[in-house]
Formats: sequence, structure tokens, C-alpha cells
Amino acid sequence: MQHLKKGRIFANENNIVPVSHVTEVLMRNLNNNYPATPKEVIKYFGEITQCFYNEEYTEEELNSLADKILVLYDDELVSYKTHEDYIIDLKNDIAIYKENGYKLSSYAPSASTDVEFFTEDGYEWARIWCIFTIKSGKYFSNINEVFILRKDDDSHWRIFGWDVVDE
Repeated sequence: MQHLKKGRIFANENNIVPVSHVTEVLMRNLNNNYPATPKEVIKYFGEITQCFYNEEYTEEELNSLADKILVLYDDELVSYKTHEDYIIDLKNDIAIYKENGYKLSSYAPSASTDVEFFTEDGYEWARIWCIFTIKSGKYFSNINEVFILRKDDDSHWRIFGWDVVDE
């Protein structure tokens, strides 16, 4: 039985099954298919973030999305909050966005050639920028953020932190 992926529809010879964006994002197995580059890490971060702020999901799916995004984070970043506190803060942030009618319209990481690589304190680091476009009603605004990623012992790029870049 061959499975073909077409957009957000998964098909085999017996049936066609529509898959939500949340399910599609959650289907990625990060143990076998971890993003290979800093840009790919930020793209997957953007996909998960869009799910948080734009999609409908169950409590279980929210927790699964949170677990996925935490895998992208550097262990040091994860250590700053308990899992429970992270979920509480995430839910509060999502509630504020939804109450204000915000949607994460798009995200655009800088080109791979624009990633800055450097070595410091015995670690490999990468700096990459990403523009997030927020929609509020009929208006759009951009938020420019810079991400710092650190390569871990398994040679995976993990998000160490990020900040909004002043225009």
C-alpha cells in the first residue's frame, strides 16, 4: 500500500483522509527527521508557532505541539522553566493573541547564505533573522526577530534564544 502526500490530504488506494495543519506538523518525527540547518529549524519553529496562534486544537494537541517546539530549544533554554510553567505561559500568550484577533500570517527566515556562523566558548553558533507577519483585521505588521542557535553534541542546531530586532 503506497501513501502519497498531496498538500494536506493523505491518500492510499482505499481512501482519502484530510489532515489538519496541526496533525501534519505533529507527524514529523524529530528523532529521524530533525531539521538539518539553522534555517530549517526556524522554519519548523514557524510552522509550530502558526499552529499555536492560528489553528484549533485539543488540549492534547497543544501539549504535543509544545513538546515538539521544546525539542527545538537548547537544553539550557529549556532549563529556565518547568514544563508546567512553560505551558501556562504559552496558553496565556495564545489567549492574548486570540483575544486581540491576531493571526500569524506568515514567517520568512533569512536565506541560508545570510546565516552567520561563529565559534565561541567551544561551541558552534548560528545567527539567523526571521520576519513574522502578524495580521490584525485588515492590517498587517512585521516583527523582525534574530535567533541564536547552538549546535549540540549530536550536531543538531537548537534554539538558544531570540529577540525582537529594532527597526
